[in-house]
Amino acid sequence: MATCADDRLSRALAGVSGERLATTVAALAAEPFAVRRAADPGAVAARAWLAQRLENLGAPVLLEPFTVPFVPDVYAPPSVCWSGGALVAGRDFAVHLASADRPGVRRGELAVAGSGDPAGRWLVVPAGMRLFDAFGHAHGALGLLVGRGVDADGWRYTGMSGPNPGPLAILTLDTAVHAELGSTAGAWLRANAPIRRLDRAAANLHGSGSPLMLTAHAGEAAAVAVVLEAARVLAADAGRPSVALLDGPAGARHHARRLRGSGAAPAVLHVTFDGEDDAVVVEGGGPAHALLAAIDQAGRHTGLPLAAGRVGPGNRRYAAEGLAAVGIRAAADGPPEALARLVVAAGLLHGAA
Repeated sequence: MATCADDRLSRALAGVSGERLATTVAALAAEPFAVRRAADPGAVAARAWLAQRLENLGAPVLLEPFTVPFVPDVYAPPSVCWSGGALVAGRDFAVHLASADRPGVRRGELAVAGSGDPAGRWLVVPAGMRLFDAFGHAHGALGLLVGRGVDADGWRYTGMSGPNPGPLAILTLDTAVHAELGSTAGAWLRANAPIRRLDRAAANLHGSGSPLMLTAHAGEAAAVAVVLEAARVLAADAGRPSVALLDGPAGARHHARRLRGSGAAPAVLHVTFDGEDDAVVVEGGGPAHALLAAIDQAGRHTGLPLAAGRVGPGNRRYAAEGLAAVGIRAAADGPPEALARLVVAAGLLHGAA
């Protein structure tokens, strides 16, 4: 026999609109909003558009600018050519975030770090050797070459921030290329590493509401669409949740620290779409037992398979500040409607707990 709670949940889930989700994703992925750095026209326009959607939900909206210091910026095309031919930037190699700024192209023999005279050579760092140790073997070297994997499409992983620069140019190579260079005797390599550090303007967008907070990185169109759609449905049935659209992991860190400083303690549900799994991956942190239980029940109710795993830095920034935080990560090509239904169900069940 169906309960009133079951009826309420079914009614709320029926209000999730796949058409509205698709429209939001298409709008955020379109040319006017394509650029996502805070001071760029595309980002300014996107924030204004998103602020209007939050206001339509009846949420008091706050734009919170902040500065991300010392952000690595590859300001010119890097190039690598060696005895075996040219390498493709982004696929075969990338500038390491700890690299010194070396815009000029430098040519030298290849050698293995820790073996022979390093002076005037590019050093292939053996797998398992730390950069700190490689520097100890690199006096007078032109730079270091470290191995690093690629994503499922064969492209290099990227990041917005990294460690302080070291004393040498550092390039990351596809692991197969890295192994080949390390085993080729008498080869040479010519490369540059144009990377500088800049203070970057950033901004988070907040819509205040209940102690349940839905968050997503503002540059992830599908995740933002899910948060907006879930907030719309929950506002009509269970009270409007708080929403935070974040300027990347740095935005999550800034917002989490601000919440802790203010004494606020919302339960944070962070949404992202960068996975490859068939199941939705769930990661909890902080005192998140009640929210995790609600998500588990929501998965059973909606029929969406869930699996425990690592999600990403967004939810972990909040957990690190002692907040109840759960990240949910769907496949990059996953349907936003299924995840929106999960978030709506979790929001209702958490509110009823």
